[in-house]
Amino acid sequence: MKVNGTPYHTIWINPGNPKVVQVIDQRKLPFEFEIRELKTSSDAFDAIRNMTVRGAPLIGVTGAYGIYLCLVNSDEDNWKEQLLLSAQYLKSARPTAVNLVILIDEMLANLAGCTDLDTARNLALEEAGRMKEREIAWSEAIGNFGCELIEAISKTKNGEPVNILTHCNAGWLACIDWGTATSPIYKAFHKNIPVHVWVDETRPRNQGARLTAWELSQEGVPHTVIPDNAGGHLMQHGLVDICIVGSDRTTATGDVANKIGTYLKALAAYDNHIPFYVALPSSSIDFTMKDGIIEIPIEQREGEEVSMMEGQLENGAIGRIRIVSVNSPVANYGFDVTPARLVTGLITERGICEAKEEAIRELFPIEGTTRTTRMTRTTRMTERRR
Repeated sequence: MKVNGTPYHTIWINPGNPKVVQVIDQRKLPFEFEIRELKTSSDAFDAIRNMTVRGAPLIGVTGAYGIYLCLVNSDEDNWKEQLLLSAQYLKSARPTAVNLVILIDEMLANLAGCTDLDTARNLALEEAGRMKEREIAWSEAIGNFGCELIEAISKTKNGEPVNILTHCNAGWLACIDWGTATSPIYKAFHKNIPVHVWVDETRPRNQGARLTAWELSQEGVPHTVIPDNAGGHLMQHGLVDICIVGSDRTTATGDVANKIGTYLKALAAYDNHIPFYVALPSSSIDFTMKDGIIEIPIEQREGEEVSMMEGQLENGAIGRIRIVSVNSPVANYGFDVTPARLVTGLITERGICEAKEEAIRELFPIEGTTRTTRMTRTTRMTERRR
């Protein structure tokens, strides 16, 4: 996608120095466009943890590049030991998005046969790049399948725009390119299908207001930012035709963990008979879990994300202000789980399916078994090294 007319991905290797990974600092958007450099696996960990990079697919690919950076900075004598320690460290950066664990485990499995450091470094760079390109291809495929849903609705509206409600940012910033929830929107827009996007502000970090709205404006897609709690009202008054959100982790049975507030949108959509779709690559499916409400770990973040708000001040500077009394405690749950029964369908790189285990397994019959085995094996490997 483009920034002021220039094409960008959200992560790439520095063209002048292959030992440096570059990323867009998403904490600065939409007020400043800044590129940051990652030189060590600790830099990758910090970027994931402090949300310089965010969004499940991008988190996973950043973890893969973190493995590469670990090997760039390892010594010949103990590189295998450092690799396993770094893998476990990177996995702990954020607990809810399963892509991080899946891609790091895949990196470890692919590097297992390397006998020397140079070979491992070269292969790690190649594999991280391959995973990046794979995520981009998956996002574009999601867009093609999801566009069919928007096009079908458009045919019933006599030229009126299709009103799409989304939550948080599941756009190209979160997914390297195209996005998941936004990919069908971009595809429809490029086909000249009239669309309009209701963008949830997505408190407390305002990823919708700050990131999704910025993305859509860069592409020229019509949109309106709304308070998080306005979605139900819009649905009641026939102003939403379809909801499309992303996912940080989806169970084998179709339960979906996404940014806090997604569950409430699903309930409102269900009550108003509005289709509620989740767009996700298979790297966001956790085939080891079946009950999302019980099993998916929900990240609890710093209270200051709620009690303080960051933005552009009247003098043009970027600053923070307090909006909660210092005497009031704050709870900051990062995600919630939408039960499969509220999900109309899952839009994946292989097509659209019901949020049911048999339907998911039909689309991904081998991946589920292979990944479950790999995750178990690599977890045991890292545990033995502790």
